[in-house]
Amino acid sequence: MLDAHLRDEFDRLGIRQGRILVAVSGGRDSMVLLDLVARCRRDLGLSLVVGHVDHGLRGVASAADRAHVREAAERMGAAFRVRSIAPEIGRSVPSSRDRPTLEEAARTLRRAALRDMAGNDDCRWIATAHHAGDQAETLLMRLLRGTGPDGLAGMAPRSADGRWLKPLLRVLPERISAWAEEEGIAWREDESNQDRRFTRNRLRLDWIPGLEATFNPQLLRTLGDLAEAGRQDLEWIEGLVDEAVGERVELGTSGVRFAIGGWDEIPEALARRVVRRVLIEVGLGRHVSRTHLERILAFLRRGRAAGRDKRLELPRGFVLRRRGDGFELSA
Repeated sequence: MLDAHLRDEFDRLGIRQGRILVAVSGGRDSMVLLDLVARCRRDLGLSLVVGHVDHGLRGVASAADRAHVREAAERMGAAFRVRSIAPEIGRSVPSSRDRPTLEEAARTLRRAALRDMAGNDDCRWIATAHHAGDQAETLLMRLLRGTGPDGLAGMAPRSADGRWLKPLLRVLPERISAWAEEEGIAWREDESNQDRRFTRNRLRLDWIPGLEATFNPQLLRTLGDLAEAGRQDLEWIEGLVDEAVGERVELGTSGVRFAIGGWDEIPEALARRVVRRVLIEVGLGRHVSRTHLERILAFLRRGRAAGRDKRLELPRGFVLRRRGDGFELSA
């Protein structure tokens, strides 16, 4: 039973005694998640808040979505919260390199809205209805667009800060659909989910069913297992990165200071991750390529042989230079 799965997943994640905001769009998956959490809330000591984000992209249908979710929250005796966002405004940046897609802008604004609602209601957790199909789509999109080992970790059932939950991540969409039918759960259909102009929709509607029929009927489970293995490996690797950063890097308010030596003593892959971690910390994560990482590592590995007048220019006005008994990265 799906409610037993949710209860077991919450027990595994330590979700008890607190307020939880469930993100509900009005679609099938989120309405099922809302139903499941509502069934389990008393046993787990949870206080339920329903959060709805209006993207303003579907005209009168958006208003109907909001009304549908509000009515469901009222029937359950749960608090209802709503925020409106404008994804198009989120794309209003001058540089095309920095400009997110409409989907990326909507995701960023949606997460911010849910975080704001949760904060206002003192919710410890935010639960979303991502399932095994979503995990498979995410992995395949990353593979098709190009990704490294980290991308194979997919989505996690709980975020690193412990606040974001995806308790249905290992649940097949067929089980969610069956639960909705069996329990008579009404939901809203979003016509844009059938629009094959969007890559994710083509994956879900055409490519994944084709791969299941031709190569592997258990494709979603297979990709879920891959993501789980990748995530476990990543947790171990990140521990090594934490240790290496602590030994070789100082993060200050005025810039970053790298150790003068020792860069030849650690494996190439680990050194690359250390540098990448630093670049993400200073806001260069989206602006550096593999070539940048290689140039930075080559510069650091020169150690004391690097002249004090030498400098390496990086995107967004950042410069890496030899300064004193170390290297400094600053803008």
